[in-house]
Formats: sequence, C-alpha cells, structure tokens
Amino acid sequence: MNFIQQAYKGRNDWWMYVLTFVSIFVGIQFASIPLMVAGYFAVDGDMDLFRKEAADNFMKAGIDNNLFLGLMIFTFIVALFILYFFVRFVHKRSFKSLITSRSEIDWKRFWFAFILWGGIVLVMSLVGVYLSPDDFVWNFKPIPFFTLVLVSFLLLPFQTSAEELVFRGYLMQGLGVLAKNRWFPLIVTSTAFGLLHGMNPEVEKLGFGIMVFYIGTGFLYGISTLMDEGTELALGLHASNNIIAAFLITTNWSVFQTDALYIDTSEPSLGLNTYLPVFIIYPILLFIFSKKYGWTNWKEKLFGKVEEPVLID
Repeated sequence: MNFIQQAYKGRNDWWMYVLTFVSIFVGIQFASIPLMVAGYFAVDGDMDLFRKEAADNFMKAGIDNNLFLGLMIFTFIVALFILYFFVRFVHKRSFKSLITSRSEIDWKRFWFAFILWGGIVLVMSLVGVYLSPDDFVWNFKPIPFFTLVLVSFLLLPFQTSAEELVFRGYLMQGLGVLAKNRWFPLIVTSTAFGLLHGMNPEVEKLGFGIMVFYIGTGFLYGISTLMDEGTELALGLHASNNIIAAFLITTNWSVFQTDALYIDTSEPSLGLNTYLPVFIIYPILLFIFSKKYGWTNWKEKLFGKVEEPVLID
C-alpha cells in the first residue's frame, strides 16, 4: 500500500475529517489562553494595550522571548494530540499510518534530511552575514541563547510535526481518498500550507511575493512525501529549518522573535533568500533524494490514481 492508501486502513467518512479540523481549531483557541494571560500581565492589565498587542499575537508585548516561543509551540502540541486522538479513536487506524507507508518509521531518512538542510541553511546564513556585516548585530547572551537552543530542539519539532502531519499526512491522505488521485492533494495541501503562513508578519513586511517561498516550500514537502511514500523527509526538512531559524538569525518583524545569535537590521525586501531556495536549491534537494532513495516513476507517483486496495485478512 502506498502512502495515500494508508487512509484505507481506517474509516474515512467525510464528517470525521470535518470534526477533526473543527476540534483542532477549537483546541488551538483554548491552548492560546496561557499566551493571552502572559500578554495580559506583560501590559499590566491595560485592556486597550492588550487588545492592540493581541492583534499582533503579543509579539511585541514584552513577554520573555523563550517563554513566548514555548507558549506558541504549546498550541501546536495541543493540535498534535487532538490529531492523534481522532486518527486512533475516530478513524480507528494507527498513527504510524499517518506518518509513513513503511513497516516502521525510518528515522535515518529524517536525520539525513535534517542534517542536509541544516547544513545548507547554516552556510547560506553565514555567507549572508559575511557579505553584509553591517546588516547584522551580534546578539549572543549566554543564558537566553542556550535556553533558546534547548527550547528549540525539545519543542519546535512538535510544531513542525503538527504542521506536517496535518497537511502532508492527514489532509493529503484524506483528499487523495476523496479525489482518487495524487495531484489534487499535492496542489491543495501545498497551496493551503503556504496560505496559512499568510498570517505571518513577514507577509505584511514583504508583501504577497513571499508566498512564492511558502507555497514552494509546501510543494517541496509534498513532493518529497509522495515520491518517498512517507513524511520522514518532510519532517526532517521542516524541523531543521525552523530550529536553525529560531537560534541563528532573528529580526524585529519576523514570526520568530528569539534571542538568536544575530539580529538582522536590514530593510525587509524580497530577494535571493526568497527565490533561490524555491527555484534552485529545492530542485537540487529533490535530485539528491531521488538518487539516494531510488525514486522512479515520477509521473505515476505525483499524478497517478488512488485506488482502494484489496485488504486480505
């Protein structure tokens, strides 16, 4: 059974998917209460200021950066547990079937993608600092920084895993069963993933041109999942990207407000950092993966039909 066909191991009534997404949305609202409480105390109970900061997700309310990151990630942890509950007890199939079509989760794939992309991001970022040193301020503060590293490695994988398993797992499999093909869920999940990031402050600063990066990244994760018949590579890529983004370089306007090593003070603009990964580096990554894991029959895996398998008891 291929990756999308894993959904046939359980029940796939349409209302189950609707109920799951509604429950995740409601759960995230409740999980945001601790962040709102922290925001309330950060503005000393000033309700006018509280409402103003709430519109900006409390990013500039004065909450400790590491506490803010932890509270934000908490909402994703709740979403992940809700997803687990519905897959196991409503759809009545294993949670592993949401992650991979292999008999066991291939952690070697995860770590290969994690290290490969982490190395690329580190090199690109440090080259940027070297070429434009006046745009970056050294921001190393030992205790906040090492706390950030700990929080990043322990908690950020919950955030990235929640996003991957909702989009590349649950939604991709559900849409594949509904549409009976592989291209429709690839396009919808990749586009929806990008549009979801439209709420990030980067869009306000850089304009909708940044959506090329977000949607392109969604396609990278989606193509990797379909070609590899599992989410391990996408999970590794996403976790590596967000962890390094959290502790290496931050700005005063990006979604990650952290005690990173560098603060980028340059004027926000679209440039190589937006388009180079999507049109050059991502295709190279897919080429590397295809050679390492022997991907073949691209047309069938990305555009082929999805048929209900005959299950033998």
